[in-house]
Amino acid sequence: MFGSKVLMESLMSRRNFHMVLLLLFFWVCYVKANVGYDHKAIVINGQRRILISGSIHYPRSTPQMWPDLIQKAKDGGLDVIETYVFWNGHEPSPGKYYFEDRFDLVGFIKLVQNAGLYVNLRIGPFVCAEWNFGGFPVWLKYVPGIAFRTDNEPFKEAMQKFTEKIVNMMKAEKLFQTQGGPIILSQIENEYGPVEWEIGAPGKAYTKWAAEMAVGLDTGVPWIMCKQEDAPDPIIDTCNGFYCENFTPNKNYKPKLWTENWTGWYTAFGGAAPYRPAEDVAFSVARFIQNRGSFVNYYMYHGGTNFGRTSSGLFIATSYDYDGPIDEYGLLNEPKWGHLRDLHKAIKQCEPALVSVDPTVSWPGKNLEVHVYKTESACAAFLANYNTDYSTKVKFGNGQYDLPPWSISILPDCKTEVFNTAKVNSPRLHRIMTPVNSAFAWQSYNEEPASSSENDPITGYALWEQVKVTRDSSDYLWYMTDVNIGPNDIKDGKWPVLTAMSAGHVLNVFINGQYAGTAYGSLDDPRLTFSQSVNLRAGNNKISLLSVSVGLANVGTHFETWNTGVLGPVTLTGLSSGTRDLSKQKWSYKIGLEGESLNLHTEAGSNSVEWVQGSLVAKKQPLAWYKTTFSAPAGNDPLALDLGSMGKGEVWVNGQSIGRHWPGNIARGNCGNCNYAGTYTDTKCLANCGQPSQRWYHVPRSWLRSGANYLVVLEEWGGDPNGIALVKRT
Repeated sequence: MFGSKVLMESLMSRRNFHMVLLLLFFWVCYVKANVGYDHKAIVINGQRRILISGSIHYPRSTPQMWPDLIQKAKDGGLDVIETYVFWNGHEPSPGKYYFEDRFDLVGFIKLVQNAGLYVNLRIGPFVCAEWNFGGFPVWLKYVPGIAFRTDNEPFKEAMQKFTEKIVNMMKAEKLFQTQGGPIILSQIENEYGPVEWEIGAPGKAYTKWAAEMAVGLDTGVPWIMCKQEDAPDPIIDTCNGFYCENFTPNKNYKPKLWTENWTGWYTAFGGAAPYRPAEDVAFSVARFIQNRGSFVNYYMYHGGTNFGRTSSGLFIATSYDYDGPIDEYGLLNEPKWGHLRDLHKAIKQCEPALVSVDPTVSWPGKNLEVHVYKTESACAAFLANYNTDYSTKVKFGNGQYDLPPWSISILPDCKTEVFNTAKVNSPRLHRIMTPVNSAFAWQSYNEEPASSSENDPITGYALWEQVKVTRDSSDYLWYMTDVNIGPNDIKDGKWPVLTAMSAGHVLNVFINGQYAGTAYGSLDDPRLTFSQSVNLRAGNNKISLLSVSVGLANVGTHFETWNTGVLGPVTLTGLSSGTRDLSKQKWSYKIGLEGESLNLHTEAGSNSVEWVQGSLVAKKQPLAWYKTTFSAPAGNDPLALDLGSMGKGEVWVNGQSIGRHWPGNIARGNCGNCNYAGTYTDTKCLANCGQPSQRWYHVPRSWLRSGANYLVVLEEWGGDPNGIALVKRT
């Protein structure tokens, strides 16, 4: 009897043990899901998924904004958050890593995970992204023997080291889906196909190496390459563009993924602000899904702000709003956000049919197309009208459906229309900027233009490329030289003409300490020529050229070789003694402005100079620094500075750089009426023509404190600070 009882207890104990093991096994399988793919879709834990994604770049907002942005993305129907990894933010100098504040990559991903969303981690580490130097740290340019993005050992070594750093960090934090984390996809390289095509064999070898290197890191989740038709197996090639319905992956067993559906376009200083109608964005998504697409990502869902000196592409504005569904300030961009939310609901209703079968396609009339996904238990239909001018009625099944121009209706049960891409039910809201403080008590400090001296530490008998000297530690580099003018060199009282040719991007000219003028290039052509009469006197003259960069190139074949700054020739014409070429005479160089070296943007640094106030405050003067204090307004409305009265420079709040300001660069373009119907391009729908390309500059609430806040504005050209106002956005 006793023996039987012990035996029974032993069996029960063993049974419970096995039950616990079984439950633990199912729990592990649930948490640590498998991720793969087939010809239809990404497969997560054995289930095909139609996935809706949106790009939110963590450094383009603040950590305090992240939870709200992620929640609004989830409420908008997103399954995935997509972000690049910004190498130059994380490794500003070789081996010195930074993952704090806006660059807290792990913190950002964990917030996405806490919201129940997935992550597509686009490691690159080339990102393009209108980000300074395409995301590469500038020190990389000076590694001996390096050539970017090709079959080059120094570059591959540096790229692999950083990629491994990021992958190992994700593994250590258990952030890949196979570890129970949210990352279901990773990207290596970025839009490399066009570069490979241009450089040939070295490009092909590099693509093969990059793919093998990435796969060898054993993340457990699929890798992707965008705009890379020859992406080696098992890497999935994906599409980027305004439309991707006709894209097909390079192998029939890979799914059809769209990594960048451009929700608008970036704003450039000197250009108008592009926007893309909500109807067309929805149309592009519905057309992609009806054509067997299974993953679409909005670039950008929230664009954010290029704080500090992070903007690039040459002349890219500080605002990176991109006309995304969530605007630069974190507010809903209606009707785009709501219209796309409703689209996502309709697509999700169709998911059982979409992931199960391929569609049957019919053409009931000119410019009309019908896609039907039908199984024994599910049926979904997409009715499309591609005509850009006319509505039409389409008979389908036992019903008749009204299709506006350039629209697609979605019928999740093949009977009931639940969504049409051109029928917008979300409210059309307008953004209002309301002044909350325009009575700043300004103080100013004017720094003197730099000029050459016998003790200058950096000199040469040549014009040097700017970044070679500055290492991009500042936007500014002074080129300084002396010119002796004979007593008879000035003919008939006419001043000679100074001509200076520069690779870009802005040139401010000073003669004997006096401002003589400015020239600047554009996004289309950063090169510039300054050519005008200058007031030279008999005897020695000081010529000081202040060259200004506006972000380094972020894309292009071997863009590491592109030049910036005054490369010449620099000449004087109109002298009695003839034309003088100043290019090869002695030049002195000074990196940055005096105010930068004194840290005038900080409260501690500002005490090193004497500021003037009241009626003595500088107006319309170059190289002026302005400072004031202000109290944060009550409430939670997003804030911005209205800098419409200023020219060009940079802005800081409590020592943090809001970014470059350039209201003096007026937007050019054709801002006529915009019809949503028809193929969209980045110049089709424009706003702000004839106005500053960017007038308002985002001030994050989290950068403000309860007491006095310290505001500093650097003005290069000459502006009136009395026109500056703090505004709230509603």
